[in-house]
Amino acid sequence: MKDVFVCQEGDLADGSTLVVSNTGAEIAVFRHDGAYYAYRNYCPHQGGPACEGVRMPKVVENIDEAGFYRGQSFDESEFHIICPWHGYAFRVTDGVNANDPKLRLKKFDVTVQDGQIYVRI
Repeated sequence: MKDVFVCQEGDLADGSTLVVSNTGAEIAVFRHDGAYYAYRNYCPHQGGPACEGVRMPKVVENIDEAGFYRGQSFDESEFHIICPWHGYAFRVTDGVNANDPKLRLKKFDVTVQDGQIYVRI
């Protein structure tokens, strides 16, 4: 395994994403709540660019006690990466699909050394 330089720490603002291809494959680095996460930019569903979609809070279906649908809301405690091809949602923090835990993005370790961000591949 080797560490591949991604960018300077100040180059990636919280809530932003950077896709790099100098690793042999496209890898997206996310900064979320001050932490860094890196995934291969490849959706396990049909190979779409999973990490290039929107990043949004978890969508919650609101069903009342009688079983009636009462709309949707957002759970700000869990953010998802949404694949732009077919809308598959993956948790930012671990890359696991929101509906099927067998589907997950390939995760890479991220380190910060002397103000520089590296991905271990």
